[in-house]
Amino acid sequence: MTYEEIIKSIKSKEFKPLYVLHGEEGFFIDGIVKQFEDNVLNEGEKAFNFTVVYGKDANPISLMDAAARYPMMSPYQLIILKEAQDMKTLKDLKPYIEKPVPTTIFVMAHKHKKIDMRSSFAKSLKKNAVVFESKKLYDNKIAGWITSYVKSKKLEITPNAAQLIGEYLGTNLSKVANELDKIAINLPKGSSITDKVVQDN
Repeated sequence: MTYEEIIKSIKSKEFKPLYVLHGEEGFFIDGIVKQFEDNVLNEGEKAFNFTVVYGKDANPISLMDAAARYPMMSPYQLIILKEAQDMKTLKDLKPYIEKPVPTTIFVMAHKHKKIDMRSSFAKSLKKNAVVFESKKLYDNKIAGWITSYVKSKKLEITPNAAQLIGEYLGTNLSKVANELDKIAINLPKGSSITDKVVQDN
């Protein structure tokens, strides 16, 4: 599934039990994780049904036990394994991955590097999970990405201004988005980011 397809399915509440988000570009992984945090459970349901674990602290046995629990007063429980790349025993989750619990939405966020897709662990992931690889954008794609990001903020941007921002900030999308958000705060909806606006900022 693409980034857009995953976001759309989360907003439509069409969930799968297992998601693996991996790759070099952290921005898309963070974006998907935020959608899960905002759209799966309401505030009342989160108290009993929402768990965040960090890779370096994660224990495979307790994680699988948590994932096997049933939700309380909610159709789902949500478990997010953040920084899964720091979990040395990640492959020990394989028994759960082969038989995920349908009422648990288990999201693994494996940032800044890819999972080796040739291993038997990865074959289980491909078979049972929604696997999304977050790839770094090439330099020649960055201006187009900036244009669509600005549109999502209900603003316009001139092609030259998008090019300027791309050349100045490079391909670190979190950094680019952060700067664009700062510019957007001071502009009324529907206005355009021009070369001058970029230079002033």
